[in-house]
Amino acid sequence: MKFLPIFILSLLTFVSCKKKTLSPDIFSTETIQLQTHSLQTYTVIKNTKYLVVFESGLGDDHTIWNKKNLPSLLSTNQDVLLYDRAGYGNSGKSDLPRTIATLSSELGSVIDQYSNNRTLILVGHSIAGMILRDYALKNPEKIAGILLIDPSHEAYNQPTQEQEDLIYSQFLKAYGADYGATTEARQIVEDTQYMATLQNLPNVPIVVITSMKEDAEHDASDKQKWFNAHELFKVGISDFTHIVTKKSGHYIFLDEPNLVLENLNLLISKLAKE
Repeated sequence: MKFLPIFILSLLTFVSCKKKTLSPDIFSTETIQLQTHSLQTYTVIKNTKYLVVFESGLGDDHTIWNKKNLPSLLSTNQDVLLYDRAGYGNSGKSDLPRTIATLSSELGSVIDQYSNNRTLILVGHSIAGMILRDYALKNPEKIAGILLIDPSHEAYNQPTQEQEDLIYSQFLKAYGADYGATTEARQIVEDTQYMATLQNLPNVPIVVITSMKEDAEHDASDKQKWFNAHELFKVGISDFTHIVTKKSGHYIFLDEPNLVLENLNLLISKLAKE
């Protein structure tokens, strides 16, 4: 059951971190009203060249990024946007099916409030890789670069309905039917099938950081499949960087925040020279 442990890890991490990590005072908080619900945003806007957008994984709201202060450290030089998807943090609840296509559309609504026609640097973890990929494919002209941290990919993540039901039931039992991860987990099988229909990413600089750390659920063979899936992100990309680490588990940005920050800064520096 190679798919399941990654999402169970998301659940366990969120449970253990239930006490919120407050957003630093440097962030401005605003509520964006969509047609069906509201979304809470956290920004530092100085109108620099790029807007750096952080997208969280399943079970995590925006505060997961603040545990190692990545957005705060980055915001000394860049504009930063974080937000909570529907059902997380202070964002409202939505009755719409929480599919990848819906999530990327709502991400677009948030971005449009702050981008001011600037291009974007997208940063995402785990299932956020699917959300950002869908958004980037639908808005290629808006993308300057992408950094993906142990991102989900349908070449590896191929859940059964039984696995989806298990993940859904665990979130349901722990947090209720309206919780963001509960509603998103209900779409995992359909989302994976949807992602398989998409084309390659737009040809912009892309960095992928992959955990190759073995554990009880992921042996060397399984990790090689994970790496191979991430290699597929480079198809059609002229500037692709694939970094691996054996020091970190799935949450690389918590285990090795400097690795992520350094590569994000390198990506920004590279784009600035173009």
